[in-house]
Amino acid sequence: MTRPMLLNAFAMNCVAHQSSGLWRHPRDRSRDYRRLDYWLSLARTLEAGCFDGLFLADVTGVYDVYGNSPDAALRSAMQIPANDPFSLVSAMATVTDHLGFGITGAIPYEPPYAFARRISTLDHLTDGRLAWNVVTGYLDSAARGAGRRRQVEHDTRYDIADDYMTLVYKLWEGSWQDDAVIFDRESGVFADPARVHRVHHEGPYFQLDAIHLCEPSPQRTPVIFQAGASPRGQTFAGRHAECVFIGASTPAAARSMVTDLKTAAAEHGRRGEDVKIFALLSVVADETDAAAQRKLEDYRRFVLPEGSLALMSGWTGIDLGAYGLDERAENVESQAIQSAMRGLGSRTVREWGEALGIGGAASVITGSPASVADALEAWQDESGVDGFNLAYTVMPECFEDFVRLVVPELKRRGRLRSGYEPGSLRQKLFGAGDRLSATHPGAGYRSD
Repeated sequence: MTRPMLLNAFAMNCVAHQSSGLWRHPRDRSRDYRRLDYWLSLARTLEAGCFDGLFLADVTGVYDVYGNSPDAALRSAMQIPANDPFSLVSAMATVTDHLGFGITGAIPYEPPYAFARRISTLDHLTDGRLAWNVVTGYLDSAARGAGRRRQVEHDTRYDIADDYMTLVYKLWEGSWQDDAVIFDRESGVFADPARVHRVHHEGPYFQLDAIHLCEPSPQRTPVIFQAGASPRGQTFAGRHAECVFIGASTPAAARSMVTDLKTAAAEHGRRGEDVKIFALLSVVADETDAAAQRKLEDYRRFVLPEGSLALMSGWTGIDLGAYGLDERAENVESQAIQSAMRGLGSRTVREWGEALGIGGAASVITGSPASVADALEAWQDESGVDGFNLAYTVMPECFEDFVRLVVPELKRRGRLRSGYEPGSLRQKLFGAGDRLSATHPGAGYRSD
């Protein structure tokens, strides 16, 4: 039986997300990231292409590991400047009916009580189309911006995240009962106080004694995304994640990660189907294979390797500027993204600078609609992933090309749905209800 393919567009509220320097291309419009019409147009395009969601990355801090300075990132616009992703969602929701919105929120820099309200508000305004990509941070510059000297140790960040998740589950799932809102105009009672519960939380890192400020939103808890690939990150994903975002250079490498993640979920009493896994890819498509290859070579002329090295240095915590271009920086311990070096393989500094220029860490698929569809099918079938996060190159051309060329081919093959089912994002992804599944730990905090 042909498995349906899930698709997210992978973007960020900035100029250069992962493809360094492509903002210089004459057809690129990413400089318009500051304008709402840019995002509204993108949302319409994605919904026309039956994408499941727009996955908005974010980072708190600047990439200043390379050369011990932010200069390379600033020159190349590598994720700096970067605007707030949350502000985009309600506007895009007004021009779409089904597209989901995955927003990255960093636990160390989002106070949980206020964050829970922001999420509930957006879940209301999108009518249940919200997902949260849980990240624990990896840049010391972000920690310094929050008044700390440096990031806490890698695994401790996940311990903090576990406590944070428990707290927000209590607010979303347990503070208001489903029938708390009466909205009785005649009696003058809006909510029954007996059905609204104060949350008491005394955890190792967070304390709370409060009522959630929002009435229950369609999903209550947003769809939980997570992207940690380290052993501790996979343990966290096995407990909390409903969708996991992975980076792998080959389908075989992705298959190994899929197996590990399903095992981690089973260890927490969850089923394999409770977790959807998305692999990172980037697609350059055109009418023919030859035309697509010419387009890729055209894109490559605009790559800024310095920006790619600033990005890679931030991911790994290793100053690649301290190495010669033909040297390899390997087997170095850091407190940044521990899986970054392993996932991208063994390369020289020069090779990293060049290879990351198109789609960043994503494997790049190039070709005609049939060739791209063949490659996507092979990736899905060989790796066992449920779908893909597609990193952008030239904006919005890359997504417009995908929707115009590749989507019809995927639909013809029965890999992509021809339309949307009704319901929340969780219901669309899992074919069940709006709420967390009974096997998810957050469900244990329900008050009714």
